[in-house]
Amino acid sequence: MAKKGIAGNQGPGIRSDCYAALEIKKSGGIKIRLASKVDALYQNSIQDLAARILDYFHIEHADLEIIDRGALPPILAARIEAAVKNCLDREGEFLLDILEENQSSTAKDHRRRSRLYLPGNTPKLMLNAGIHKPDGVILDLEDSVAPAKKAEARLVVRNALRGINFYGAERMVRINQLPLGLEDLAFVVPHYVNLILLPKCETAEQVNAVDERITSLLSESGLTHPVYIMPIIESALGVVNAYSIAAASDRVAALAIGLEDYTADLGTARTREGRESFYARNALVNAAKAAGIQAIDSVFSDVADMEALRQVVLESKSLGFNGMGCIHPRQIKVIHEAFAPTGAEIEKACKIVLAFDEATRKGLGVVSLGSKMIDPPVVARALKMIDAALEAELLDEDWKESDQVSKLPEDREE
Repeated sequence: MAKKGIAGNQGPGIRSDCYAALEIKKSGGIKIRLASKVDALYQNSIQDLAARILDYFHIEHADLEIIDRGALPPILAARIEAAVKNCLDREGEFLLDILEENQSSTAKDHRRRSRLYLPGNTPKLMLNAGIHKPDGVILDLEDSVAPAKKAEARLVVRNALRGINFYGAERMVRINQLPLGLEDLAFVVPHYVNLILLPKCETAEQVNAVDERITSLLSESGLTHPVYIMPIIESALGVVNAYSIAAASDRVAALAIGLEDYTADLGTARTREGRESFYARNALVNAAKAAGIQAIDSVFSDVADMEALRQVVLESKSLGFNGMGCIHPRQIKVIHEAFAPTGAEIEKACKIVLAFDEATRKGLGVVSLGSKMIDPPVVARALKMIDAALEAELLDEDWKESDQVSKLPEDREE
């Protein structure tokens, strides 16, 4: 292996990142040269961190150059470790302490209206992602990472899972297409990732392979936290096999569709009207609901047209999708608002629950609202609608004791 390893990024547009160049020597001890815009405050701590990493990997003689552009310790550590492994065959992982809040788990039916894609080798986009309040953040190891940077991005994503606060967003990682993606799992599963996105999924066997690897890694690490899978359907074959994929494992929490690759597989262009993907989207929703999991729509690529995004989300909601991907923080608010229950939906759900409560108090076996009979699935759907309204702060916790239902706002024109 080469005796000089390089990792990271440098240049005038780089921020919250660093460049590390390590050259192994035969003698002379350790020499660390640091250029940093914050060296007046953090020079000693950065050099100490670098020295600890070199010592961990048993490096006694080397020159290490660090060009820092405001990188946080988890990113500095990832870049220096990558430089080490780019020039030496070294086992082991140098791990900083994990944040307490990054050891949290999520439920299988966790709300997933929005999931924000973050390139796995671009730390600057990770640091404030949680402030925008997406339901989930996706640290991406697949399409957004150049092939030559895949190994390095794994270390960045691993350290981000441990050391960057995402302020309550579900921590997701999109691995690479199998079989490469199976190697990615070792860098994220032991570090409290909540959900794995499995791209270009076409068969249940692919889901099972990921499930088995997750189970093995958790067992090896002595961990028991839940790790879910979200297969992404991106081909005609994937659509045909959607139900078997959705039902392949108890870890599958949602089924997503990726329309750019799907339309490419069909040999057609993706249009805003979406006629070319209408069948696939309906088939995916049906498969997900039949398997008792969530259906997640594709991303909307025009980050400047918020009104068009809103119309797409309303259509997505009408088809039965529970959420969609986003590629820019400004899309999150629009997605959340459009997926929120309307005033009419909330009012109807409240009336159903009140009628059910009244029938229960009277010991009636049949629940009716006006002239319509209410079945248990209708009540369950109404309760979910109310939960969504409460979470969106469109309904007060004490709505049953107040007259809020009669004062719900008029629905927006759609």
